[in-house]
Amino acid sequence: MAAAAEAYARGGSAVTDAFIQCWYTKYLFNLQHPVTYIQDYIDGTRLPYTTTPPFLTYTSGHSTQSGAAAAVLTAMFGSKAFTDTTHADHDLIPPQEPRSFGSFDEAAHEAAASRLYGGIHFPFDNDDGLSAGQCIGRAIIDRVRFKDEGND
Repeated sequence: MAAAAEAYARGGSAVTDAFIQCWYTKYLFNLQHPVTYIQDYIDGTRLPYTTTPPFLTYTSGHSTQSGAAAAVLTAMFGSKAFTDTTHADHDLIPPQEPRSFGSFDEAAHEAAASRLYGGIHFPFDNDDGLSAGQCIGRAIIDRVRFKDEGND
């Protein structure tokens, strides 16, 4: 129970700090999404595969948060393979099979890649987001302390 509580606290802190850093960076650099660039300078009729979010692109929020979560989870539990079954029980159409990953980092990289494939982000949005998130996750692990059992 103590490990679960610590994982929730560290994970929550890491993704919260990651989101703050990500949004600060978005408004610092003010970079448009790939589809906006394409429509403005290459092909005005181009439509994206998915809905483009109504905010700036650099850095990717999914990548930043995924990198932070992966860093915290790996530091706490090691490089563990796992299967994500969260979509398997929701009667989605088409049905979604469970997703297996070799590590938390592998899952974070897939989350980043999904934003590229959806046309929402440039590769550097994802790469820099993952790096920033990993740095934030490591800082949470290094700096946030919890009381050890038996030390009142």
